[in-house]
Amino acid sequence: MEAPRLERRLVAILAADVEGYSRHMERDEVATLATLSNHRLIFDGLIVSHHGRITNTAGDSVLAEFQSVVDAVDCAMHVQDGLAAANDLLEEARRLHFRIGINVGDVMVKDGDIFGDGVNIAARLESLAQAGGICVSRGVRDHLRKMGQYAFEDLGEQTVKNIAQPIRAFHVRKASDVGHPVSPLPVPAPSRPEEPPEFELAFWEAMKDSEDPAEFAAYLERYPAGAFAKLALARRQSLLEAPEGPSRAPGVEADTDADSAAIEIAFWESVKDSDNPAMYEAYLERYPEGAFAALAAVRLEELEKAANARS
Repeated sequence: MEAPRLERRLVAILAADVEGYSRHMERDEVATLATLSNHRLIFDGLIVSHHGRITNTAGDSVLAEFQSVVDAVDCAMHVQDGLAAANDLLEEARRLHFRIGINVGDVMVKDGDIFGDGVNIAARLESLAQAGGICVSRGVRDHLRKMGQYAFEDLGEQTVKNIAQPIRAFHVRKASDVGHPVSPLPVPAPSRPEEPPEFELAFWEAMKDSEDPAEFAAYLERYPAGAFAKLALARRQSLLEAPEGPSRAPGVEADTDADSAAIEIAFWESVKDSDNPAMYEAYLERYPEGAFAALAAVRLEELEKAANARS
């Protein structure tokens, strides 16, 4: 019997992984997985909001497809900005930096996964990218070079593993960054309206268990009217009033359940009006038996049905 013909399509492919992931895991598995989980919340949410589709994840890697090259590169730029902001909240040793490669090419599709040289080239471009950087193929560069929005650094022909022909590779940056030092920490202004809600959520997740009142002050400065502002204010005040500085004051442990409930309520308040399925998935992952789990599941199902109807 003849095998069924595989679906083929031309897409923009984004491949990413964490630079030095094995080293981080060897140093501290628990902390590394916690940071990766928070980073993936930002990454996955931005893929969805830029009309992409995650096709595979394994360990620290991400593979996604986009119908538009512009969407793929815009997504990668926002991802690196968002992860830089999230890393700013962490000790140097805990920071994880993704490398991203983007290619445009023909792929084969089976059971939702994508395969072929187009995918392999994206993965090789990712290995050429700098930590926190983006590397693209000549095809991607040719699609975008006339827009004037991006600047490309030509890396020349690159011979890479398991690809017969050398590939022309380019580092890509925002054109506005050319000629200026690139800040490793592009933190958006607190009132910036276009900042995705995932940024605030990642910010809070990274520091919510801190015993340093300065971290809660940093949250309040950036998000004075944020979803967790009241809780941050209360936690900061409690820590400042503790007799031994940042360590917990006697009796604070008794409020753990109340704090947990307040965090869940604040979490739900931050996602309940979102049209991003990743936000509801994040809530359900953390609170599978939470007070709002049923509502989150219903909303997630509605969004998935709407997405399927559009596709």
